[in-house]
Parts: sequence; C-alpha cells; structure tokens
Amino acid sequence: MPRIILISLIIALLSIDTKAQSFEDLDKSPMDAVMARNGNNSPFVRVIYSRPKKRGREIFGNLVSYGEVWRTGANEATEIRFYNTASIDGQLIEPGTYTLFVIPNKNKWTFIINSEELSWGTENYDEANNLISLEIDIRRTATTIEDFSISLRPLRGGTNLLIGWDDTFIEVPIIKIETPEKKEIDDLNKSIQIKEEPKKKGRRFLGIF
Repeated sequence: MPRIILISLIIALLSIDTKAQSFEDLDKSPMDAVMARNGNNSPFVRVIYSRPKKRGREIFGNLVSYGEVWRTGANEATEIRFYNTASIDGQLIEPGTYTLFVIPNKNKWTFIINSEELSWGTENYDEANNLISLEIDIRRTATTIEDFSISLRPLRGGTNLLIGWDDTFIEVPIIKIETPEKKEIDDLNKSIQIKEEPKKKGRRFLGIF
C-alpha cells in the first residue's frame, strides 16, 4: 500500500475515534435539584429546575417581564414534588408532582403551584389548573445572585422555599401536615414505648443482681 494512502487511512481512523469520544458542552442553564427531608430522613419536598446566569443583564422587568407567567428558571418549567400532604399559606396540597410558576412584579410576586406536569416553558400553562396562587412581597439580597437559585431551608414543622436571582428573592414557608392515620399510629407507638419502659428497667434491674 502506498505510504500516502496508509497515512490518510490512519488520520481518518483517528478522526473517527476523536468524534466518538467527544461530549457536548455544558448547558448554559444547567439543571439542578434541591430536597427537604423529614426528621426520619424520608423526602418531604423536591424541586428540579434549570439555572440561567445573570451575565450582566438586567433581569426583572427586562429579561423576565413583569406581569407575565415565568417558568421559574429556564428550559422546562420548574418541577416541584410533595411526598407528604403540605400546607402553603393555609392551602392544602396533596402528595404528587406539580409545576412551579411565578409572575414577577416590581414589589410582589405571584407564587403558583399548577397541576400541569412536564411543561416546556409556559406553553402549557393554564390558569384553570392553578392549585395555589399566592402573592408574596419580594425581598432584596445583600449581594447579587449570579445564578438563578432555589433553596430549601429547615423550618420547624416543614421547610422554607427560597427563590432568588439578581438582587431579588422570595420566601415561601411550606408546612408538613400529619394525616390523622399517621398521627394515630405515632401516638400508639409512643404509648407502647411508655408502657414498655418500666418493664425494660425491671429486667435490667433483675439481671444485675
């Protein structure tokens, strides 16, 4: 085989191998997830969302329009899942997977839990499917938030959901609701433990002597 043909073949094979091992660049708005857990480490609330960057842009009132429904991030609309019955501002929400939308305004945001699932942006948004629609006063951050962020922080009896970007954030308390059946079981377990405790002490006492 002529040398020039051999060299060309080797270059072609190397080129194929390089392409096979190449990876796509990181998404400009990478996906992230946060989770709040119960005292026994079981899941309570999970949020899956995408995180666009500020990149020197004016965010609210410009990139994100005032008075319009926003996907609460980028790409697919933000997904929120409740593993237990919960209460937001006194409104009950049953366990399940929902979409989290917001409507930003200058001084307040409308926080929305919608029954629609797997929505790209806001194209499937229907106000009739809103389960919770709550107006919340905005708060100002001490420093600029470069990457859009959602956080779940511990709260007695539940969790605080924080949503923030640029110089603005809101905070939404989510309270876990104990179902009557679970409460009855917990009360029964506590009663059994109380009744068994003297017996355990007695057995230990007899075992020592």
